[in-house]
Amino acid sequence: MAGTYIYWISTTLLSALYLMSAFVYVTKTAWVRETLTGLGYPTYLVPFMIVIKVAGVLAIVSRFNVAISDLAYAGILYHLLLSGMAHLGVRKPARAVPAVIGLALLAASFTTQNTARDIPSPYTPAAMR
Repeated sequence: MAGTYIYWISTTLLSALYLMSAFVYVTKTAWVRETLTGLGYPTYLVPFMIVIKVAGVLAIVSRFNVAISDLAYAGILYHLLLSGMAHLGVRKPARAVPAVIGLALLAASFTTQNTARDIPSPYTPAAMR
């Protein structure tokens, strides 16, 4: 029962983090473009990232396909790692905090998903035993 609570709380918070981020990308586009440029990323990524962030949340929450859901977890993992490293790379560690929080939420959500969902993922640590 605790695993189910951990799953839904961490998944909800992770989803909120990503949806708020997508909202910021939509509403403060100039600031986001400036920030991405400062990190060394091209600005044409902004619309792509908006779609990917929302699609990742939808894939995990709806879980219409376990393989797609697991792919969304992997994509979010890479995004959070690269985001955190980019901020650390430009010597702005405080801006890496959301990525660290996101990684903790992602780990909790991913490792407890089989306790809360009907169709198990074959890639969680418990399923690998």
